[in-house]
Order: sequence, then structure tokens, then C-alpha cells
Amino acid sequence: MKIVVIGGSGLIGSKVVNRLREAGHEVVAASPASGVNTLTGEGLDAALAGAQVVLDVANSPSFEDQAVLEFFQTSGRNLLAAEAKAGVRHHVALSVVGTDRLSESGYFRGKIAQEALIRTANIPYTIVHSTQFFEFLGSIAQSGADGNTVHLSPAFVQPIASDDVAAAVADYTLGAPRQGVVEIAGPERVRLSDLVQRYLKASNDPRTVVPDVKARYFGALLQDDTLVPGPNPRLGTLNFDAWFALPKAPR
Repeated sequence: MKIVVIGGSGLIGSKVVNRLREAGHEVVAASPASGVNTLTGEGLDAALAGAQVVLDVANSPSFEDQAVLEFFQTSGRNLLAAEAKAGVRHHVALSVVGTDRLSESGYFRGKIAQEALIRTANIPYTIVHSTQFFEFLGSIAQSGADGNTVHLSPAFVQPIASDDVAAAVADYTLGAPRQGVVEIAGPERVRLSDLVQRYLKASNDPRTVVPDVKARYFGALLQDDTLVPGPNPRLGTLNFDAWFALPKAPR
């Protein structure tokens, strides 16, 4: 089976590409670096020729509100139009648990727009909602940094390792279209502020996390359940300690 992975050189994309190739599939790792640009449409038709499945794990290069919205809208329209032309039978997209509850955030408004395009296209689809990756804990800490303190919401999170994300996404890519959303999450539910404090301590970072219910998460206020999945998500195997012990876990 021919599978095109949009964003195939990124953190998740590269891991999924390797898994799918090891399973014997023809996989195109598509990105601007390989001559495939979903914003301009460059290289899309050639890359998608003969493809049965397209997996979109690309992310906006900018987190500025308008740039994010334009990226997901333009990229989504171009990609779905090219898929329709090529006769693609399954569109898979990686998104975020809680996206529909985070419309205060410019980034998540972009993801909401992307998902709306997928739902209204006439291509069978699966949207994979993932919780936060452990690999992003450093960026989350930096988003709330103020000198020697880090102000973060004490809302619950259920973070997942990128290896577990890749395994799940590969399985959904090879499966039948779900015509809806599936959720994946890590095995451990913790408060965001507590988890980042654990991460900083384990990283020998002297900063202190201050739990703050008014702290915004990329522009949005959080409720306790905003970032956690509903009933019966697919769970990864690695908790924080197991992930942090991996040789390549970012510090």
C-alpha cells in the first residue's frame, strides 16, 4: 500500500514513516525539504499519485494566531483537494485532545478549522486526538516562565511519549477509517504544574513551578478536564519516569 506522510521528517512523522516501512508499505515522507509543500501545493499531485492513504502530521511553523489559522486552512484545503483528485481512500490527521474546548487559543482555533475541513470533505477519515507529548514539557515550562518561577495551571494532563503516539498513529493509518475522532493518551493522569515540577527537578533545573488557576495554556484558561481524554482512550505504555530514562529523552 502506498502511504503519504505529510510532515514525514518531523518528530512523529519520522517515527511513523519508519514503522510503516518496516511493515512493508511504500511510504513517501513528504515535507517542504523533499519538494512537497501543502501551503503552495508544490509537489502534491506527484507525491499523492497512486496513494491509498494520506497521514497528516504537519504543524504550523509559526504559533502567531493568524499565521496558524492560515496554515491549517490553506494546507488543509490544498491537501484534501489533491487527495480527491488522486482518489485517496483514507485521510488520517493528528490533532490534540481537548481541541474543541480550547477555542480561546489562536493555535487551537487553527486546529478546529483543520478538523472542520476534514469532516466536510468527501474522503473517509480518522482524526487522532493525542494528549501532550512528554517531549514538549520543556516548551510548556518556558511558556509560563517568569524569572526563577514558572506559573502553570494545575489542571489535569495525561501526557504520552512520542514513541507511543507513533505506534498508535501507524495502527490507525493501516486500519479502516473511523469517520470520527479516536483518542490516545499516556498511562498516568497528573496535574500539569506537578508534572512540570518533576520534569524540572529531574533535569536539574532550579526553577520552581507555581500552580496558578489563572495561568493560560497557549492563550486558553484550563478547567480540570480540558486536556484529558474521555472514556476508553488508547493508552501508551511509557509513564514519565520510563520516558525520562530513555537515552534520547530531551532534557
